[in-house]
Amino acid sequence: MKMKKNILLVLIPFIFVSCVSLQPVIVTRNASLDQYSYFYITPTETKTGSSGSMYGNGQGVYGSSVTKSTNPADIISGYLIKRGMIRLPEIKEELADRTMIINYGETGRRSTGLLSYTIEVTIQILSAKNNEVICILTGEGMGETEADDVRIAINRCLEEMYKKQ
Repeated sequence: MKMKKNILLVLIPFIFVSCVSLQPVIVTRNASLDQYSYFYITPTETKTGSSGSMYGNGQGVYGSSVTKSTNPADIISGYLIKRGMIRLPEIKEELADRTMIINYGETGRRSTGLLSYTIEVTIQILSAKNNEVICILTGEGMGETEADDVRIAINRCLEEMYKKQ
């Protein structure tokens, strides 16, 4: 019975860590996205994250790890292409009035306790015609690795952007 209590005392903090609520996505919209058919996205670096665990018993120590990587520009591009938009390799003057420029950045981390955290991302969308801000999205994600955190945060932002249009 004492061993069961000890196991519960060790597991309870992990259970509560997995119950973290993500902050709502913040959408600042200055114009509609309806007139845009094309987008140019500034290149981003690949984000790699890994997680691992170790455990042991009377026969030895065992471990496992997971490594994942993702490129934020690819996630954003895939989402917009799936919605029917066209990705341009460069900004074309004749299409500028229907092209948006997309910038991405990581803007913070929030500790959720016991060695876990969320990653916050911000996506800025500009008009290629006049470089005015059309929309800014900020959201956070939390997954198994940092790559998962980024993917979740980006997808949450983009889903919310189209929800509030």
